[in-house]
This record gives sequence, structure tokens and C-alpha cells, in this order.
Amino acid sequence: MNGLVMLIISAVVLLLAYVFYGRWLARKWGIDPQKKTPAHEFQDGVDYVPTPPSIVFGHEFASIAGAGPINGPIIAAMFGWVPVLLWILIGGIFFGAVQDFSAIYASVKNKGKTIGYIIETYIGKTGKRLFLLFVWLFSILVVAAFADIVAGTFGGFNAEGAPVAANASVATTSILFIFAAVGLGFILKKHRPNGLISGIIAVALLVLCIALGITFPVFVQKSLWLYFVFIYIFIASVTPVWALLQPRDYLNSFLLIAMIAGAFIGIVFSAPAISIPAFTGFNVNGNYLFPVLFVTVACGAVSGFHSLVASGTASKQIDNEKHMLPISFGAMLVESFLAVIALITVGALAVGGKLPAGTPPVIFASAISGFLLKLGLPENVTYTLITLAVSAFALTSLDSVSRVGRLAFQELFSEDRADGSQASGVSAILANKYVATLLTLFVGYLLAILGYQNIWPLFGSANQLLAALALIACAVFLKKTKRQGSMLYVPMFIMLAVTFTALIFTIRDKGGKLFNSTFSVAADGLQLVFAILLLALGIMVAVSGVSKLGEKAKPVRR
Repeated sequence: MNGLVMLIISAVVLLLAYVFYGRWLARKWGIDPQKKTPAHEFQDGVDYVPTPPSIVFGHEFASIAGAGPINGPIIAAMFGWVPVLLWILIGGIFFGAVQDFSAIYASVKNKGKTIGYIIETYIGKTGKRLFLLFVWLFSILVVAAFADIVAGTFGGFNAEGAPVAANASVATTSILFIFAAVGLGFILKKHRPNGLISGIIAVALLVLCIALGITFPVFVQKSLWLYFVFIYIFIASVTPVWALLQPRDYLNSFLLIAMIAGAFIGIVFSAPAISIPAFTGFNVNGNYLFPVLFVTVACGAVSGFHSLVASGTASKQIDNEKHMLPISFGAMLVESFLAVIALITVGALAVGGKLPAGTPPVIFASAISGFLLKLGLPENVTYTLITLAVSAFALTSLDSVSRVGRLAFQELFSEDRADGSQASGVSAILANKYVATLLTLFVGYLLAILGYQNIWPLFGSANQLLAALALIACAVFLKKTKRQGSMLYVPMFIMLAVTFTALIFTIRDKGGKLFNSTFSVAADGLQLVFAILLLALGIMVAVSGVSKLGEKAKPVRR
């Protein structure tokens, strides 16, 4: 297979999916451009902020992509390119994009509230509390995995102690991004420039930060950067969205789209051969195609994390209902396209069918810079820029997930509102946004020091299970409000089967080492506890949700 052929076929399939399937869903569920959205109805200048669709798309895309669509397909390539490509396209269109659209749609139709609120309204308060606990545990896994990845892209020295200029430049640029984002946030809020002017300012700031970053690299050990990352995401999760989250994601969206465009151009002109087998078998080194392929590709096809971003932050910024389709369904298809590019990169660097060595971000950056080298671009500059983009993906996801985890923890200990205003006593302390953030990030740090390689399988399982639970919640909402939701049923049950199987395998593997000398309390023990809790919570939420689908309750239109 040729990489260019794979890219063109994927682009056409994803584009047709948006034009026909996405718009069909919008017609079935109903979009009302005249209806006041929650961003206008509950505008508070902190979370509910009417925002131009280009900026919300930038936030949504940058937040949901993370490192998942790069890491997942590259790791899953051990099964061959055919199963990975098929799952990216089928999963991205009929599983991931449908979940993303239904989540933001349900949220906008319910005052911009989270999936947890929707579960409480249409399934019950107990289901909501179980779901919120699940979300909190899941958020910890995302924080741990992505924080380790970001710190790795910042680390100025390799394992042998030699300096790594690309990483040091990425670190400087990322720090400058933060200050640039704050400045941009104040400009957007005070002057409200149009889309063109906003874009020009963003690109100018982006170019300036990159130029300074390459000129003045900062060489610091990865371990120290890990502290910095956690301090940053603590601040990001408690700061008003307009001051840091929105402008930073908007800045990064230009970088990320430029990376995808550069990768596309590089593949078009280099037309790399895919040097891995089409299919390697149902069992590869003890990893079974089912369920490992599905939980490993993860975000490139379907991700429960997306439902948290869509209902936790993006839905509160929607200026007009007609923007929901491109911001959710469209963003997911772009992410699937990125996953296809990641698959092409690992196939292009493979030699004799053997996968290339190195971490997925390194493989991705090396391949893309190699493609662009053929166009005459300097390899050191392109490698730095691609590494920067990968880092930006992960860091923007950390911005969002730390906020989502904090909100979920607050909702657990507040009666009605996520700000804790109706809580009292110990609950009031735990519902405080600073305490909730600190507890979330502390547990995330304990897992992060294990390294993302040890967390990724569990993260993938939890992520896909969360997608199944979000689909259940949205299906119940659609049924109760007399909207067609049958298109959610097949993805919902397939993801339940995949994730329950994956978690059972994890419990079996970690539990089997319990009395073995190789058992590590910090690594194996913590993952075993998380797997058991996630499985138990997932089963309870799924049972309560699916049972509601079978009820003949009086529908309520929203």
C-alpha cells in the first residue's frame, strides 16, 4: 500500500461522512439557529461565554486530539495497517463523531450542563454520582498519561545525558505560548476583533514564540518539567476560560492545523510506501486483536474524553446551535484524519515489516520531518515544529481534562451546582475548586511518575468505556425527548463489550502478579485498584442507563 493512496481514500471517506451522515444527524435531531444558547442565557464571563465558532473549534479540536491519535495508531500498527485503518474510519465516523455530536447537542439542550447532569435528569441521581466518580478517576488517568508525555517532549537531555535541542526549543516555545495566550485572551475580551483580525494576531504571536523558542532553548531535566506541568495545569483549571483556556487553544489550533497541512503536503510529494504487513494476526505477542486494537487506537476512532470536553466546556461557548455540527462532528473527523497520518508515518519508517524503534511522538516527528525534507525544508526546524505540535496537543488536553476532573469532583460534593455554593461542612471544603483541583492533580502525579507506557492500556480501556457510558446517557436523552437515537445503540453495546473485556484482562494480568515477586504496589497495585473501580462503576452506570432505555416513560421535549 502507498501512503498517498491511503491518505486520499481516507480524506474522501471522512469528507463524505461529514456532508451526508453528519448533516443527516443534524436534521434528525433538530437544530434551531434562532434559539438562545446556554452561552447567552447563562453568560457569566467564566465558563458561559458566547464565542466565535472558529475559536470554539480551535478549543475543541486542540483539546480532544491530545496525543491519542498519534500514540494509538502507531502502537496498534503491530496488528498491521488494515485493521487499524478500518477501525479509524469506521470508528471515527459511526462511533466517535456520533458520540461527540450527541454529547454537545444534549448538553446545549440542557443548559450547557455536563453528561453527569444529563444522567441525573434522565437516568437518576445515583447514576450521576457513580458517573461523576468514574469521570474523576478517568481524568486522573488522562492527567497522568499526558503530563508524562508533555514532560518528555520538554526534557532537554536524553537517557545518556546528551542535550536535545529540539525538546529544549519546544519547552521555551510552550512557556512563551502561555504568556501569549493570556495577552491574546485580554485582547479578544476587551476589543472583540473579527475572525480575520483574531487570526492574524494569533499567527503573529505563534510565529514570534516559535522564533524565540528556537533561538533560546531551555535545557532542563524531564523530572523538573513534570513539576512545572502540574503547576501550570493547576492554574489553568481554575482560571476563567477566556483568560487562558480559549486563547491558548486558539493559538495551538493554528499550529496543529499547520502540522496536519504540512504532513499532508509531505505525504503527497513523497508518496511513502507502507512497509508493514496488511495484517499480522489475531494474537501478536500476547496482545489479542479484540479488545487490544480498539482500546489502543483510542482517540483516533472514539474517545469518551471528547464527551467531557463537548459537554464540560465547549457547549458553554456555543454562540449558535448551527455551530455544533462542525465543532463536534467535524473536529472528530479531523482527528481521525490525523490518526491516519500517524499510521502512515509508522508504516513509512518501518523496515522489512519491522516497526521502528522509539516513542510514538519521536516516530511521528521523525517521519513528518523526513517527508518535508524532500521539499527542501531544514530537518532540524521541521522536527522541532512537529515535536512542538505533538506537545501542544497533549498540553491543551491537560488544560481541559484538569478542569473537567475538578468539576466532576466538585459536583460529587455539592448538591446542585459545581461551584460548591450549596455545600456545607466537609463537603464545602471538598467542593472548593482549589481543593478539588489539588486532590485530582496529586493522584495524577503519583501515576505520572510511572510513565505513560504503563498507564496507556488502562487509559485506553477507561476512555472507551466512558464513550459507551456517554452514548447511553445521550441515547436516553434522545428517547425521552422524542428524538431518534437508534444510531447510538450499536456503538454503545460494542464499546461496552470491548471495554469490559479489556478491563477484565487488566484485572486478570495485574491480579495474577499479586503474590509474585515482580508485583509492584506503586505500578501494578495502583493500576489493579483503578481497573477494579472503573469496571465496577462502569457496570453500575451501564445497567442503570440501559434499563431506562427499556422503560416507557412519558417523554419531555427540550
